[in-house]
Amino acid sequence: MWRWIRQQLGFDPPHQSDTRTIYIANRFPLNGLYTPQKFIDNRIISSKYTVWNFVPKNLFEQFRRVANFYFLIIFLVQLMIDTPTSPITSGLPLFFVITVTAIKQGYEDWLRHISDNEVNAAPVYVVRSGGLVKTRSRNIRVGDIVRVAKDEVFPADLVLLSSDRLDGSCHITTASLDGETNLKTHVAVPETAVLQTVANLDTLIAVIECQQPEADLYRSMNTFLIIYLIILISEAIISTILKYTWQAEEKWDEPWYNQKTEHQRNSSKILKFISDFLAFLVLYNFIIPISLYVTVEMQKFLGSFFIGWDLDLYHEESDQKAHVNTSDLNEELGQVEYVFTDKTGTLTENEMQFRECSINGVKYQEMNGRLVSEGPTPDSLEGNSSYFSSISHLATSSSFRTSPENDTELIKEHDLFFKAVSLCHTVQISSVQTDGIGDGPWQSNFASSQLEYYASSPDEKALVEAAARFGIVFIGNSEETMEVKTLGKLERYKLLHILEFDSDRRRMSVIVQAPSGEKLLFAKGAESSILPQCIGGEIEKTRIHVDEFALKGLRTLCMAYRRFTSKEYEEIDRRLFEARTALQQREEKLADVFQFIEKDLILLGATAVEDKLQDKVRETIEALRMAGIKVWVLTGDKHETAVSVSLSCGHFHRTMNILELINQKSDSECAEKLRQLARRITEDHVIQHGLVVDGTSLSLALREHEKLFMEVCRNCSAVLCCRMAPLQKAKVIRLIKISPEKPITLAVGDGANDVSMIQEAHVGIGIMGKEGRQAARNSDYAIARFKFLSKLLFVHGHFYYIRIATLVQYFFYKNVCFITPQFLYQFYCLFSQQTLYDSVYLTLYNICFTSLPILIYSLLEQHIDPHVLQNKPTLYRDISKNRQLSMKTFLYWTILGFSHAFIFFFGSYFLIGKDTSLLGNGQMFGNWTFGTLVFTVMVITVTAKMALETHFWTWINHLVTWGSILFYFIFSLFYGGILWPFLGSQNMYFVFIELLSSGSAWFAIILMVVTCLFLDIVKKVFDRQLHPTNIEKAQLTETNSSIKCLDSMCCFSEGETACASVGRMLERVIGRCSPTHVSRSWSASDPFYTNDRSILTLSTMDSSTC
Repeated sequence: MWRWIRQQLGFDPPHQSDTRTIYIANRFPLNGLYTPQKFIDNRIISSKYTVWNFVPKNLFEQFRRVANFYFLIIFLVQLMIDTPTSPITSGLPLFFVITVTAIKQGYEDWLRHISDNEVNAAPVYVVRSGGLVKTRSRNIRVGDIVRVAKDEVFPADLVLLSSDRLDGSCHITTASLDGETNLKTHVAVPETAVLQTVANLDTLIAVIECQQPEADLYRSMNTFLIIYLIILISEAIISTILKYTWQAEEKWDEPWYNQKTEHQRNSSKILKFISDFLAFLVLYNFIIPISLYVTVEMQKFLGSFFIGWDLDLYHEESDQKAHVNTSDLNEELGQVEYVFTDKTGTLTENEMQFRECSINGVKYQEMNGRLVSEGPTPDSLEGNSSYFSSISHLATSSSFRTSPENDTELIKEHDLFFKAVSLCHTVQISSVQTDGIGDGPWQSNFASSQLEYYASSPDEKALVEAAARFGIVFIGNSEETMEVKTLGKLERYKLLHILEFDSDRRRMSVIVQAPSGEKLLFAKGAESSILPQCIGGEIEKTRIHVDEFALKGLRTLCMAYRRFTSKEYEEIDRRLFEARTALQQREEKLADVFQFIEKDLILLGATAVEDKLQDKVRETIEALRMAGIKVWVLTGDKHETAVSVSLSCGHFHRTMNILELINQKSDSECAEKLRQLARRITEDHVIQHGLVVDGTSLSLALREHEKLFMEVCRNCSAVLCCRMAPLQKAKVIRLIKISPEKPITLAVGDGANDVSMIQEAHVGIGIMGKEGRQAARNSDYAIARFKFLSKLLFVHGHFYYIRIATLVQYFFYKNVCFITPQFLYQFYCLFSQQTLYDSVYLTLYNICFTSLPILIYSLLEQHIDPHVLQNKPTLYRDISKNRQLSMKTFLYWTILGFSHAFIFFFGSYFLIGKDTSLLGNGQMFGNWTFGTLVFTVMVITVTAKMALETHFWTWINHLVTWGSILFYFIFSLFYGGILWPFLGSQNMYFVFIELLSSGSAWFAIILMVVTCLFLDIVKKVFDRQLHPTNIEKAQLTETNSSIKCLDSMCCFSEGETACASVGRMLERVIGRCSPTHVSRSWSASDPFYTNDRSILTLSTMDSSTC
């Protein structure tokens, strides 16, 4: 029973074998001895709560927080013993915090439920009881036979049983899995490929044996809470000790006006000491800001909407805006030190485009659908600088025909080159409408709507489409023939053999029989695998062209051919048959035969295809680097392709020293290579290094040499990991996360295979690609394009971090101001635990009187213009490493709070502490008036302090700032001016009215508020003048590009008063500017975004010139 309970809670997962046995259509053995395995259902669950567990699970998670648990204990103490304050003072704020947080978390989880239900309720068709049954995705059981039609999404992991093709093949895209839109071919086993009807499939009895499925800010806040908890306990202990020290004298132990009862005299002194300690703990407990958590939660939740509303993060082409799935990580966007990104579909569009080619030593590029020569053409077309200046001649001379008596050598070469492109591939066609296709030489009326190609490689698709644009159109193929239309003339080639691509040969070939009966081999592959096999053609020129293509970041392939005599072909056919039917060492024999066939080639040329980068990828990566963020590219692509894209997108620079850790075979070899790389980094006088590592070498490095590998990586500005499995991506991120520096990591991906790394990183970003949504659904933030990452980090992340850092420290500051006078007051009341403030004031201080200004600040504050942050990524460095929540800054706020509290208390004490009458009738103020005076000065001061911290003023800021002070006065007048029947005692009756009737009190309030803030203003002025930060410098210099006043950050209308110049100087030195006086006009040449359309600017902007 105990083990079952542990299994249900997830602490002791049940034992599983390495494999699972699946009976197709759930037809289990009928011998009665088989016990079916239990499998989980097909539901997708990304939510955290259910209707039944929401309350207990949410409460458990909330009370795991230090502050919430602490206030729960305080509330229970107030219920159990006699304390100086009512249990409501702790219970009501605690209830408010728990309720608001639960509502916020419940709403976010409800959105996850909606997203899950969309997927789980998707209709699917399964074969059950001899027929095709429509059901929901969540109802699919392990073993069900599922029908998937064209362009439908796979509802689960499936094994191909049959297709509508005779050979049992099908072509699928894995865009929803890995972001790749190219086709992948799968073939059913012959025994099930023939079962193409529901009736036939229903009779299938088979078993499948397969593998089992594979498997912050709060840190700073909790640190500060522990420090304040120590202060609280220290104050309580000091007060308790001093109380008993004072009571050592009999006159103070039992004064005549407060006689003890017999029970009190005989009670245990130890219990009395503990009771007094707990009473002081309750009295001072408000130094711990319980409302901090709920304010942070509200700030995170409400602030997350600004990301979705930001028009600069909206992608018009796909009609997609940014989405926030988790609002708890907003401030982490301002602390990122490592960005890990996928390549395909994240940095690139995953759309290959033909750009250039080299044919017989002449380089061509495609321009407006025409293939234009970049240099002089052969002598056969003398006088022409471009091959296509003779386009009309070619059209009239029946170009591309293979008849040597009619065609020049040049046309034959181009003809053969593009025929090789059109025939050497594994492209499939979904529909064929060829009328009017290929009617013009090298440029046709080809339209994508007429002919749709699907390929296992996007490169192949791009090349076949390019050949079609240039007049040689691949029409289709069957098991034995391939059809090509050359300038409108249909030609059929008999497909004799396909020599499949493999990673060792790095090439593929086809052997075809031309309409003339001639047998040809066309080969295609990387230049390193094709050129060494060539004995003819312009080899050296082509090699130079390939290098030039690679420098442009283009993906290159070389094309070659070979003619076979009848005798040669008979030998090749015999050897291929023997190798393919061999029962032993089949792969080795095939490799030998392929090597025998693919030799003595004649080089035709090379192609250059661009994997189109997303817009502004290079600029974004460069901006990330300037911000001090290290960028790692983690991809499953092969080494050459990954390096090429890294160079083209700016991840690697041409001047960067590229180090390689690839093809390592053993631990010792890997360790030695790592040591060599570490020495090179130390010895090479190069500013920046880049590292390339493949998946196999990475596995070896992480197995035994993590520290050495990390040392090399930390000294590299950019790291590229290729041939990576999804779990390897997550492992790399985990390695960085647990390193001694504990950096904040961010992962970006667009496919389901990126989910593991997205969830492993501190912050996960999903790219909403053209197909899949798994990455976006499982990420913390979803954006449409990689370029939006710059604004997400440099603007939103910067603002969120500054806002939350100020919010946290301001809360501790105002609570120190709140409780320190309470502690000081005990020295003047013999530590009798008399409260300085009324219980209602104790309850409402953090909930009503001082809550809104800091909340609005944390939502709207812009201490510097968003456009400046966007254009100066280096400003991101100023907030890295959690600088704004450092111990130095925290201590400054704490000391400031203590100093202000001393001014509140002793300023009020010196005013009324010597039995001085401040009223016209000679009446003196009492205890509650003294406490109210302190409280009034405190509310005004902490609110004014928030106003000093505000740089970006809107009407909302004005409303809540001055409205909070006004609300306090109005509330106090009503609370103390009326005898409320539901209150048992009303100590504050007429107190506030009497206080305000004294002119001396008003003077004292103004004097103390000015005294508190004056020192703070002076410090700000001198800091900005003598030791300005980079952000403060940017605040003073942003006028150069955005604000048209010469001597101020702010623009003022004509006719300003004589004091305006002083005010303008003060505005400048404290870095504050009213947005209603600012004219923001960005030049069209500004990078990234020429028009800042962010709704972060809430106020109406005055575009007039000063």
